[in-house]
Amino acid sequence: MTDQYVPKLRQRFVEDMQIKGLQPKTQTMYLRAMRDFTRFLGHAPDSATPEELRAFQLDMKEWGVGAPTFNNRLTVLSFFYATTCPRPEMKRHMRYQRAAKKIPVVLSAEEVSRILEAAPGPGLRYRAAFSVAYGGGLRASEVTHLKVGDIVLEARLRHDSDRMLIRVDQGKGRKDRHVMLSPSLLGLLRDYYREARPAGWLFPGRNRVDPLSTKQFNRAFAVARDFAEIKKKVSPHTLRHSFATHLLEGGTDIRVIQVLLGHAKLETTTIYTKVATKTIQDVTSPLDLLVRREANPG
Repeated sequence: MTDQYVPKLRQRFVEDMQIKGLQPKTQTMYLRAMRDFTRFLGHAPDSATPEELRAFQLDMKEWGVGAPTFNNRLTVLSFFYATTCPRPEMKRHMRYQRAAKKIPVVLSAEEVSRILEAAPGPGLRYRAAFSVAYGGGLRASEVTHLKVGDIVLEARLRHDSDRMLIRVDQGKGRKDRHVMLSPSLLGLLRDYYREARPAGWLFPGRNRVDPLSTKQFNRAFAVARDFAEIKKKVSPHTLRHSFATHLLEGGTDIRVIQVLLGHAKLETTTIYTKVATKTIQDVTSPLDLLVRREANPG
């Protein structure tokens, strides 16, 4: 929605998002979607007709808007017509698209090691940050928003090191969770702490008042990827995919992996069964069992 159309309606929409507790980034995405819809209409969205909503969906298809963006916009409109401007009849005219499920790209253990070795300096900051992403399966934003108090880095501090856990505050979906803290990761983080002496944010940004930005994190990862000569199309999120896949290949129960990743649905986690190649390779084919039975009758 743009201010020139409906400033009061826009303000109410913003207030409704705040009441629901949506994150600032999500609020920005919602406002962008409503702005696009309002521009298409040429008038305030509270007076949109079902036919105009149908025409908007046809227009998105004609412009080749992908299923994720298409569905995100409808989710925003569904919220608007359920909360800010209650009109239940509008929801009946929303047609969500079936999104193709892509198998995530994962790194081998050797490739992860090369990226960690190639982490840019000076110091251990990025190597430690990448190690947290892979060692705990954290998202980039979760890594950059870790606080010193979330991990015990000094002997005098007693928090979760006895239990070998990292606390993730307000992850995706505004959910808190704990993830594993391996002895090797704890040792690396303590070395980093003694070197950098962060206060507040574990990985502070340039001004140390703010956390390291995800943009800086992504840029550093790209540098490490290039130095490590990784040709796959990967990002920091690939470390999280690799964490889950390697755990699955190592025999960890998929429901445990679900908890570690913070997935609300097991279905989301089962995607890793399609890329756990070692697990697939270790399965004995029923044909082999049949041949063995025939070769050793009785």
